[in-house]
Amino acid sequence: MNYIKDFENLSSKRVLLRLDLNVPLKNGHIIDETRIIKIIPILEFLIKRNSKILIISHVGRPKGKFNKDLSLKPICDYLEKKIETRINFISDDILKIKRNDLFKEPDEKVIFFENIRFYAEEERNESNFSKHLASFADLFVNDAFSCSHRAHASVCKITEFLPSFAGLQFETEVNALKKVTIEIKKPITCIIGGSKISTKIDIIKNLIPKFNNIVFVGGMANNILSFKGNRIGKSICEENCKSIIKEIFEISKDQLCEITYPEDVLTGKSTDGDAQTKDLKDIANDDLILDLGPKTLKKIKNIIENSKTVLWNGPAGYFENPNFAEGSFEIAKTIIKKNRDNSIYSVVGGGDTVAVISKINAIKDFNFVSTAGGAFLEYLEGKELPGIKALN
Repeated sequence: MNYIKDFENLSSKRVLLRLDLNVPLKNGHIIDETRIIKIIPILEFLIKRNSKILIISHVGRPKGKFNKDLSLKPICDYLEKKIETRINFISDDILKIKRNDLFKEPDEKVIFFENIRFYAEEERNESNFSKHLASFADLFVNDAFSCSHRAHASVCKITEFLPSFAGLQFETEVNALKKVTIEIKKPITCIIGGSKISTKIDIIKNLIPKFNNIVFVGGMANNILSFKGNRIGKSICEENCKSIIKEIFEISKDQLCEITYPEDVLTGKSTDGDAQTKDLKDIANDDLILDLGPKTLKKIKNIIENSKTVLWNGPAGYFENPNFAEGSFEIAKTIIKKNRDNSIYSVVGGGDTVAVISKINAIKDFNFVSTAGGAFLEYLEGKELPGIKALN
């Protein structure tokens, strides 16, 4: 793999830079800036070397259609202030733009294109679309490790048309995850959340033989509770996944991997309501499960206390409401406490999980924090990510 830091002369070179700026937005305001902070080094690196930067990124899942709520304009404005450099935001149809339309002003340094996922060709990894994007630039830099498990045009196919390099953050992520997989110490615990178990089933199945404990939290735990015959009210739950969960329990039993899921929960009538502690048998039909209960939290904290390595991907509850944030915060604090006496190696991955620890200003209290979610887990699983394969 070639790294942009080793490229000798970047002066006046047009660099097509793929970033992951998929940050949480609410009414056009950025909720968590962690992903933005992590990509500032590559921008400063290129600006210092007098490059012409063309930023491509995305936010959300617009499914190939324009969605004003998923515009990158607020992110562009925020980034412009952070790097103290004027950025030209382009919302015109990217398919109608030609190379000569760009950098018309001699002092222009950074161009920021609108959400690349507004184009269906992006997720289809279309060759002609990639070739068109490539025509804007002299070389391509992928500094979006967290998108590199996706075989998309601006991640994969683009490398067929331009000299291609890994960015600074990309290199940091890969090196840190290599360290985890090579020097990992047991007992190992994986705390995993998210709403859909089907999207992570292959990852979970492959992690079970490598881990001593897998702890299900958040929306994903509701699937387990339902499978075990518990009422979950109107909580988020995926349909048609009983066979998947059955398989998880069978594999974990064979591999002596302990599966942990909630014994009690915090419920609310709505996501912005108050919390009520309930045993599983007391959950009402109009309840939403939104956090871990005290008994469950105590059990998870004990598992962490007895672990040498912990990987965490997915918050424990609806942490956006402080009434349902304690589970996530207490997990974080337990890991931090162990980290401070060097008795655990901690790796956190995924945008929402990073947002949790960012809320308590604890980014620096973990051994490694990855903004990648799916890419983070698939790399640990041992899969070759399409983005890495393309750069190789």
